[in-house]
Amino acid sequence: MIEKFGNIWDYHKQSNWIVITTNGTVKSNGECVMGRGVAKQAKMLYPELPSDLGTLIKLQGNFVYLFSKYRIITFPVKYNWYEKADIKLIEQSTKELVGAYEIINYPKKLDFNVCLVRPGCGNGQLNWEDVKPVLEKYLDDHFIVVEINTKQH
Repeated sequence: MIEKFGNIWDYHKQSNWIVITTNGTVKSNGECVMGRGVAKQAKMLYPELPSDLGTLIKLQGNFVYLFSKYRIITFPVKYNWYEKADIKLIEQSTKELVGAYEIINYPKKLDFNVCLVRPGCGNGQLNWEDVKPVLEKYLDDHFIVVEINTKQH
């Protein structure tokens, strides 16, 4: 796992896959709640995504999903949008993310990265010091954790 500062969407423009942190809440209109952070940004770029994800969650559950047409992978950190992120769910999602990478990269061995924000550390209210060791157990150097650069130049 590599850590970098920057804007995650800049990596998306470079043909990398982006991971968006999500929850398992589906609204009455069938859309997954995507109201903050990178999920909200993805919703603004791809207005059909909340409905697409909501359908999968209703049919199969709160899991990691691949959306090839957007080069986006969802990554559940919460069961409900209003809860604090769950470290056990983050670990399960990390394992599923590795499997998703293997699916994307089979059999070609392509040269691309999967970029994610610090899962559960924004609106999820977890500390990076607690989440980082969980990710490091599973993620190799094809995974880039992108933190917003808040340093002033």
